Amino acid sequence: MTVPPIFRNFTIALIQLGKITSNKQDNLNRAREMVISAANHDKKPDLIVLPECFNSPYGHNHFPTYAEIINYQHGRPYDISSSESESVRMLSHVAMQTKTWIIGGTIPERDMTNQALYNTCTVYNPKGELVSLYRKIHLFDINIPGKILFKESETLTGGKDVVVFDTEFARIGLGICYDIRFPELSMIMTRQGCHALIYPGAFNCTTGPLHWHLLQRARAVDNQVFISMCSPARDLAASYHAYGHSMIVDPMGRILSEAGEGEEITIAEIDPEAMDTARANIPVTQQRRFDVYADVGMSGDKGDL
Repeated sequence: MTVPPIFRNFTIALIQLGKITSNKQDNLNRAREMVISAANHDKKPDLIVLPECFNSPYGHNHFPTYAEIINYQHGRPYDISSSESESVRMLSHVAMQTKTWIIGGTIPERDMTNQALYNTCTVYNPKGELVSLYRKIHLFDINIPGKILFKESETLTGGKDVVVFDTEFARIGLGICYDIRFPELSMIMTRQGCHALIYPGAFNCTTGPLHWHLLQRARAVDNQVFISMCSPARDLAASYHAYGHSMIVDPMGRILSEAGEGEEITIAEIDPEAMDTARANIPVTQQRRFDVYADVGMSGDKGDL
């Protein structure tokens, strides 16, 4: 693991995307329009984030239909022009057009070697290069009687790699939705030098009111880093009702910016001093007892550094 970049001020924009339909091309066009809109904000963001499953309806029954082959390998140059993924090509183009970093939410991905399906997040630099890819590790299999039954494992396979990447302003760790419930993953990424952890996610209207705010604030305070989750907008006409409320939380658990339920863009300034102050005032990062318990931060990763 290399030394993290110097943590500098940056602006993040979360796109709480609405109007996601069964037409993939319409969804891609809408996402592109919203990225351009975010990039043209008075405070031009350095990083733009899209939500989970932005190119298709959300649901395990939809994943096989909308899955795309990406065939990205960490540490190797990726040829966008020959990519089979129309979502990757669109995201690369708009990143280059807007000259911003883009975390491209998630799309269903099909592995060309074994046909396994993954819930996958891709990352692009301002040159439009695909620089990182993360496959959701923890699959959303829950059953709350009378409320919600959902099993991603009916069609998806869980990823196996912790992924972090470097920009010119921060080291960023990636998770997807349900991953935020597992503090081990966030601690590993933080111990590997991440300044911010970003999770495209689509909590539903049962788990959202219960834990959406709580989990983000808890992970922020646990690790004294910035935490952000980017949700689709709520659509009561869809089969799955996303909670919305995309938000950014600082290392003391303060909410810097929060969307409502509908389609919107929420923006926040990320100030490294907030992390420095939190860690100086409550120095848990210096007080961990690795003589008593193991340091989970030394686990392997697939960071693009």
